Amino acid sequence: MSVQDDLTAVQRCLDDLARSVGRLEKQLGTGGIEMRRVRTDANHLRESVALLRDAAAAPAATQRKPELVTIPDTPYDDSLWIDTDDEGLGARDRHAP
Repeated sequence: MSVQDDLTAVQRCLDDLARSVGRLEKQLGTGGIEMRRVRTDANHLRESVALLRDAAAAPAATQRKPELVTIPDTPYDDSLWIDTDDEGLGARDRHAP
């Protein structure tokens, strides 16, 4: 199965879930926090699948890869560390209490 086929199958299941939640709301009422939570969770799932569908529809060329940054092997300039504290040790020219 392709990704689109899988997403369509998930969408159908979510549609069935929404219908079932609607039937439960008719039977149990919409006032309880449990029912609101179930309805909210079902809506979040629908939104998430819609985002997945949009991401899958975008061509791979438009999805940018993160730019790699090369870190040199040469030591850092010591002047970068002037007036800094060593974590947990305090300043270099002072002693711990």
